Amino acid sequence: MKTIMLCLSLWVPFHPVLADEQLPNDVQHFIEQREGCDHMRGELPDPVDKHRARQLQRETQKLCKGTDQKLAQLKKKYVKNSAVMQRLDAFEPAIEEVRKPALSNRVGRRPH
Repeated sequence: MKTIMLCLSLWVPFHPVLADEQLPNDVQHFIEQREGCDHMRGELPDPVDKHRARQLQRETQKLCKGTDQKLAQLKKKYVKNSAVMQRLDAFEPAIEEVRKPALSNRVGRRPH
């Protein structure tokens, strides 16, 4: 019995699903959201299927919005927790689009 417990105690930290259960709730929630986001970012719809493309765009926006900021906040909060930092470091730090306003929408500019 002791051997089994020893084996399990050594195995659990290396198994990602079981290890995630030991992370703080806010980190677990972020990981679930961000993994869903990353999954949707990897989906490539059929170019002919405009409906599916719009659906993927909506879902990606919903799941990914705010994750860059949340990742930075969690890294700052858990900077001294190596287990949390290891999981968070696996994510790209900046995935959200930076959208610049069109020139015609800027103050003092008239559309041509």
